[in-house]
Amino acid sequence: MSHSADSDRYGRSLIVGLVVLALSGCSTVGPSQLYQDQIGYARSLGDAEKSTTLLNIVRIRYGDTPTLLEATQIISGYQLQRNVTGGFEAFPSAALSTFLDGAASVQLQQSPTFTFQPLSGEQFAQSFIRPLSPGDLLPLTQGGLPIDVLFRLGVQSINGLSNAVALTRTGGAGSADFFSLLEDLRALQIAGFLGVRLERNVVPAGSHGASDPGGVYLSIALPRDPTLRATALEAKRLLGMGPTTTEAQIVYGRDAPNGEIAILTRSMLGVLTQLAIQIDVPATDIARGFTLPTVGNIGSERRPIVIIHSGQTAPPDVFALVQYHRTWFWITANDFDSKLAFTVLQTLLALARTDAPPGTIVTIPAG
Repeated sequence: MSHSADSDRYGRSLIVGLVVLALSGCSTVGPSQLYQDQIGYARSLGDAEKSTTLLNIVRIRYGDTPTLLEATQIISGYQLQRNVTGGFEAFPSAALSTFLDGAASVQLQQSPTFTFQPLSGEQFAQSFIRPLSPGDLLPLTQGGLPIDVLFRLGVQSINGLSNAVALTRTGGAGSADFFSLLEDLRALQIAGFLGVRLERNVVPAGSHGASDPGGVYLSIALPRDPTLRATALEAKRLLGMGPTTTEAQIVYGRDAPNGEIAILTRSMLGVLTQLAIQIDVPATDIARGFTLPTVGNIGSERRPIVIIHSGQTAPPDVFALVQYHRTWFWITANDFDSKLAFTVLQTLLALARTDAPPGTIVTIPAG
C-alpha cells in the first residue's frame, strides 16, 4: 500500500475519531447534569431556607420586619453546541508536505430561572398569624418528633401552665411546672406510654372539604415500672387528669372544663418571636436600646430551645449562619439539640404554609 493511501486512510480515521469523540462525550450530559442539578439545588435550597429562617428570627429580635420569600419553582434550561472541523492534505511525491488537522469543541450553556412567592396579605395571615391547630400539632409526636421540643416551640400554655412569654422585660420566663410537664411527657413518649388519637368527622356531601378536624385525644398509660409510673401520675396531675383516667380530649384555649386538656397554641410568628428573645445578642446592643434583654427559662429547663450565638466573627463549622448589620449570628454544627429543634421549626413552617392561599408569583431569571 502506498504512503499516500496510508496517510489518506489515517486522516479519515482521525476526523471520524474526532466526530465520535465529540458526540460520545456529550451522550451523558443530560442524566449527569440532572443528578448534579438536583443534588446541588436541593442542598442550596435547604441552606437558603435555614438562613432565611435564622435571619427572620434575628430581625424580629431587633424589632425589624421579617421577610418571607420562598422559591416555588426552578427551571434549568440548557443549550448544547457541538462543533467538529478537520482537514487532510497529502502529497505522494513529498511526504514531508503531507499534513492533517482537526478540532472538536463542545459548549454547554445553562440558563436557570427561579420562581419566588412572597408571603403577604391573606397568605401571611393564614400562615404566620393564625395559631397552629392542636389537631395538626399533636399528631407530629406520633411521627417521632420530640413532644417537648414541639410544645416548647408551638404551645403557649397547657391548662394554665405558661411557657416563656416573648417581648417582656419581667415575668416572661413562664411556669416551672410547664417545663416539668414537658420533661415527663418526653419520658413517656420515649417509653411508648404516650399516644394521640384523632377522631375525624365526615362533612355532608356538597360542603367545603371532605372532613373537619373532629376531636384530638391524648392518652397516657400507666407503666409497671415504678419510676415511669410515678412520672405518668405526675403528668396526669399537671394535665388535670385523674389517676385512673387513660385519655382526655384536647381543646384549644387557656382553660377547659374538667376532664379536658386546654392547649393554647402559638402562631408561627409567635414561635419565631419566642426563639428571638433567647438569642445571645451583644450586650452593647441591649445597652444602646437596639433590642430588649434576653428572656431565660425557669424550673428544670434552663437551656434555650435553640442556642443562637453572635459575634464579630463566626466559627468555621456552623449549621446555619447569617449576618445582620455588622454582627454574625449562627447555630453551631456540634449542637445537636439546637439542630433538632431547628429542624422541628422548619417542619412547623412547612405545616403552616400548607393551607395558605397562593400569593403573588415573582419569576426572576438568573443572571
